[in-house]
Amino acid sequence: MNYILFDSDVRQSLLPFTYTRPVADIRIGILTIREKWEKHLGATTTTVTQEYLEEKYPMVEMEENILINASFCPTESLVDQIKKLSKNQAIFKGEDVIAFFTTDSQEEVNFDTYSQIEFEEELIQVKNTWDIFTHNGTAIQQDFDLITEGRTSEPIPEGVRVIHKENIFIEEGAEIIFATLNASKGPIYIGKDALIMESSSIRGPFSMGERTVVKMGTKIYGGTTLGPSCKVGGEINNSVLLGNTSKGHDGYLGNSVLGEWCNLGADTNVSNLKNNYAEVKLWDYETERFAKTGLQFCGLMMGDHSKTGINTMFNTGTVIGVSVNVFGTGFPRNFIPSFSWGGASGFTTFQMNKVSEVATAVLKRKSLPFEEVDQKILDHVFEATKQYRNY
Repeated sequence: MNYILFDSDVRQSLLPFTYTRPVADIRIGILTIREKWEKHLGATTTTVTQEYLEEKYPMVEMEENILINASFCPTESLVDQIKKLSKNQAIFKGEDVIAFFTTDSQEEVNFDTYSQIEFEEELIQVKNTWDIFTHNGTAIQQDFDLITEGRTSEPIPEGVRVIHKENIFIEEGAEIIFATLNASKGPIYIGKDALIMESSSIRGPFSMGERTVVKMGTKIYGGTTLGPSCKVGGEINNSVLLGNTSKGHDGYLGNSVLGEWCNLGADTNVSNLKNNYAEVKLWDYETERFAKTGLQFCGLMMGDHSKTGINTMFNTGTVIGVSVNVFGTGFPRNFIPSFSWGGASGFTTFQMNKVSEVATAVLKRKSLPFEEVDQKILDHVFEATKQYRNY
């Protein structure tokens, strides 16, 4: 069977992260949503997404296909039901379609003509940016069980202090030096060739990807995911770094999500609680106004390729777009449009020739090219976000 993951109508509420990737390629837990589905299905997937992303994330359609709503994370029982789908059948969760069967000869899909199967069990659904961190602890546990089943962890090195070592899994090549790992509240997963330096303290649930580095004396609280090739220091709580991102120095990051190729300068600090303990509001790209989150704790949402200078400070509930460079004293506003350059004293447009120079240099540091397809994506996002930049 051919499986295709589609963005669904949540894509807009997941900006700025979905400016540069399909919903399926958001990381929550240890794995991206796509990686979860592929492991459960035992098959590769392709994507239905925005036209400007199709060159990098193409769709492959065959005679018979099952389309899956990428905002939902899989479970074993859900995958069993999906594999049993046949012509004119669909699985729903309330008003939301989870998956449906289709053929290449169908000109349109009318669910009124489908047999609709209601899925009763609880599922993780990523509908809003803050769902990425609020559901992250549960997602880490689900992925941990999936990845480690029937496998044996590398031994815990001498000198590492551990609590509930049965909830710790270390991949080949990982190095841990005189750190403290507390897995009493959730599992700890340490990816291949990762490094945890001396005196770091980590509480589960926690995940770090391949080649990721936790620097000396770092404090990490539960519900935190560090994607592959990240570098972190300071204090982190219930946050997700999608991958290839650095928060390499002291400073606090809590209840936040950072995209790829981001960098937080030394002593960058993020507020995740308002002084009056009120509900946090976040910029909503769909309504183009600030919307209630229902959360008391919510920090920073930062799109791909964005950076901060040293001593940068962010207010509770700040949203930063793609390719933003923030620096200077004081608190910048809590919605900063894509391709902005500046800080509390004001912003100008971060022009594309400079954006490309920085992206090329950043990827070169990891021996990777800044490819033409990625340039085209940024070009599109630059044009699509002009309306927000009034400089």
